[in-house]
Amino acid sequence: PHHLLHRLSVLVFTVQLPLALLREKRERPVEEMMRFLVFLCCAVALWIVPGCFLQNIADSPSQRCFCQVTGYLDDCTCDVETIDVFNNYKLFPKLQKLLESDYFRYYKVNLKKPCPFWDDISHCGIKDCAVKPCQTSELPDGIKSSGYKYSEEANRLAGELDCEKAERLGAVDESLSEKTQQAFLQWANHDDSGDNFCEADDEHSPDAEHVDLLLNPERYTGYKGQDAWKIWNTIYEENCFKPQTIKRPLNPLTSSWGDNEDNTFYNWLEGLCIEKRAFYRLISGLHASINIHLSARYLLQETWLEQKWGHNVSEFQKRFDTVLTKGEGARWLRNLYFLYLIELRAASKVLPFIERPGFQLFTGDQAQDIQNKKLLLEILQDVKSFPLHFDENSLFAGKKKDADKLKEEFRLHFRNISRIMDCVGCFKCRLWGKLQTQGLGTALKILFSEKQIENLPERGPTYGFQLTRQEIVAFFNAFGRISTSIKELENFRNLLQNTQ
Repeated sequence: PHHLLHRLSVLVFTVQLPLALLREKRERPVEEMMRFLVFLCCAVALWIVPGCFLQNIADSPSQRCFCQVTGYLDDCTCDVETIDVFNNYKLFPKLQKLLESDYFRYYKVNLKKPCPFWDDISHCGIKDCAVKPCQTSELPDGIKSSGYKYSEEANRLAGELDCEKAERLGAVDESLSEKTQQAFLQWANHDDSGDNFCEADDEHSPDAEHVDLLLNPERYTGYKGQDAWKIWNTIYEENCFKPQTIKRPLNPLTSSWGDNEDNTFYNWLEGLCIEKRAFYRLISGLHASINIHLSARYLLQETWLEQKWGHNVSEFQKRFDTVLTKGEGARWLRNLYFLYLIELRAASKVLPFIERPGFQLFTGDQAQDIQNKKLLLEILQDVKSFPLHFDENSLFAGKKKDADKLKEEFRLHFRNISRIMDCVGCFKCRLWGKLQTQGLGTALKILFSEKQIENLPERGPTYGFQLTRQEIVAFFNAFGRISTSIKELENFRNLLQNTQ
């Protein structure tokens, strides 16, 4: 409200000034009346032109970062304010509690895979880039025995079947007949790679290790410069359906920095079909989310005894301030909200899969496993009650042949992005990049498997749709990262207001 009062005061002052001149210089009424009209036109312009454009210099740091991050989102029926209230006060606290549990804190990942696209990858030597994997003795029994299962019976069966076939096993009924076991073997032979939007790590590789996400949090590591820019530039320039002739705004690897003065980039983006436009906005939203995490958990002070991590307001402003980013910061933040809606919708769609009696968050601690599933179902019921979900039916809604071709193109582009994560030089950045791309890929897999999920049997094998434990852990942790970003925006907004 205060920025509206500011604009109103400007309007009143601008109108009052020529009126005062008219009273003092009545001898030139025509000339003064013309001046009055000019001033009046300027006043109206001040009122109707978007506030951020006019207030870039004069307004507070908070307004310069957030005054355009409001109202309805493009291609959606939802607004920023509704998301803020729902996430910050209803969803975020419960989701954080869930992610602290043993089932969700351990993620199996291969951080030693070579980069498939270039050879000159330089590994970060900064100590904060390091990742400490778990020792087998530190893992809960249920996770130690089989990292891709989510039921006790599936873990038992894994020891009796060939590992390659066991990989496909999911939640299992307590009593397994020979016929059911044979059904599992048939299911295990089914190749579902055509449904996956990302290239997952081989969990049987000797290089795959469990990582405790709570002990290796996503935060600022010092990894930046040419190597980091190369990763994002490859993602945007080669995987977001953009022709080389269209220059991306604020690209640090171009000499002109892509100022986009003639709005070429956004004219091109708005001319895309909704699916390709959504793809770009998902990647942009993910990029914005990661930048928020790095600004919120920044190394503020270091001594021999301890490191102090916290919010770096200057870093946040450098990445999102309207003036410093030439108006791009607000667009990036709005894309974050779009990404939130996509993952929120996927969470609502996966509910029938999670609520089946055979599904467990199995760690070996029966009492804790029951409590965790109860909390997860409570969260998913809250998600389902959200009033303004994204309508995924608007995607790939054309002729079936064209829609299928576009969906496959969409899927292959995203799989390629998941492979690029193996080129990140900082191991901690690679860890969280792989997790979040796999989480988003799992969200897309869920969204486009709605019919298969609806037709799942209450018990027994789910032939048409399955999720590995790795996918489940990645999806909910990735959603937790986006939820945290939305919450952190409220924190930065308050910090910036206090700096006025």
